[in-house]
Amino acid sequence: MKRETEKMGVVKMGAGLPVFNPHAAGIDIGDTLHCVALYDGNGGHEVKTTSAFTCDLYEIVDYLKSNGITTAAMESTGVYWLPLYIMLEDAGIEPYLVNAKSVKNVTGRKKDDTDSIWIQKLHTCGLLQKSFQPDNEIRLLRSYTRQRKNLILLCSDAVRRMQKALELMNIKIHTVISDILGKTGTKMVMAIIAGERNPQILATLCDPRIKAPQEEIIKSLQGIWKEEHLFMLEQAVENYEFHQKQIKSCEEKIKLQLLKQVATIKEGDITSLEETLKKKKISKPKKNQFNFALSPYLIAIIGVDLCKIPGISEVTALELISEIGLDMSKWKSAKHFAAWLNLIPNTKITGGKIISSKMMKKNNKAGQYIRQAASCLFTSKTPLGDYYRKMRARLGGKGAALATAHKLARIIYNMLLKKIEYKQELMIENHEKFIEEKIKKLENQLARLKKAA
Repeated sequence: MKRETEKMGVVKMGAGLPVFNPHAAGIDIGDTLHCVALYDGNGGHEVKTTSAFTCDLYEIVDYLKSNGITTAAMESTGVYWLPLYIMLEDAGIEPYLVNAKSVKNVTGRKKDDTDSIWIQKLHTCGLLQKSFQPDNEIRLLRSYTRQRKNLILLCSDAVRRMQKALELMNIKIHTVISDILGKTGTKMVMAIIAGERNPQILATLCDPRIKAPQEEIIKSLQGIWKEEHLFMLEQAVENYEFHQKQIKSCEEKIKLQLLKQVATIKEGDITSLEETLKKKKISKPKKNQFNFALSPYLIAIIGVDLCKIPGISEVTALELISEIGLDMSKWKSAKHFAAWLNLIPNTKITGGKIISSKMMKKNNKAGQYIRQAASCLFTSKTPLGDYYRKMRARLGGKGAALATAHKLARIIYNMLLKKIEYKQELMIENHEKFIEEKIKKLENQLARLKKAA
């Protein structure tokens, strides 16, 4: 395996654990109980245990402020931490949400109170890293965007149940037309629910653009009509329509939030945005797309157009911004940003040798969005598409998506940090340099073979 070069010589190390946060608290958060640990000033700790009701959260904040606490580290599973996190921010106490893996307690001492003491000790010595959290406005946008994503998944589930109900009645129309939710499919399903059973009459609802033969369409609409299966179909359609209404309501909330953020950035002057929206022609939205133009809002908020990057659509750009925010200074470099997105291997080195370089099992939504965007570059006639295909030939589909996503993450980081637009010319220059180096390498290899022959 590859051997890592170790630095030889004498290295000076500090003695003991320094105190970086003298006024720190440790909080172990649960569903029903919260344990808050403080340093008592006499070499020990005091632990306050409360319930998880709202009045108890206010009591915890007052308790921390009365003891002069300036920062508090909390460890939690689920979403129990969020109310207290927001309240601590509002009170001027810097909250640290830390990964549970970073605060594993000593074996055999797993209790809520001892956990909070251990968290306080680690936080006092500066051994805990803060998990990324966006500001309040981005957090609000993220909540709406995630809700819309969940509603789309629920709609997909309703469509699957519609197809199952049709299959149980042996109606094969979803195998003949490309989309059961298209103009033709919707008309036929609604007619079946309304009571129409004649396949020839149902076939007249076909759009002229349907390429399937008329006879095949009529055969696919001959079903075994059962009351229970028709009931299942009707309920699936109602469920789908209900979630579609919820998606539209969610999109209105997202639009208002984007407009609010634009007004904040532009100090109330949104005339330029209104003029851009008037010039922008809104075509009929595709499936799962927004019913209004997103790009003018995003450009006004971000300052650059992320949609110019191949593979990044308007929806992907919105989802990314709602997850990572706009402040790239929260990461030291593009390398740290890519590591947070889980787009680089978790390399483990011992004895100067790399013993493992597997990817971490981490559910990072922003990293997943970038991977999906990278996977769409297979047919892209751009330098990034060439890079994806080159990596695919070397590493396979999964490795190519990861490598290309890493490159996309670096591009996005620099665009947001430096507020510079995406320039495809630089990618073309780098690609041409790569081709020239590859040609030289092959020519040298050919020369060596000729000399050896």
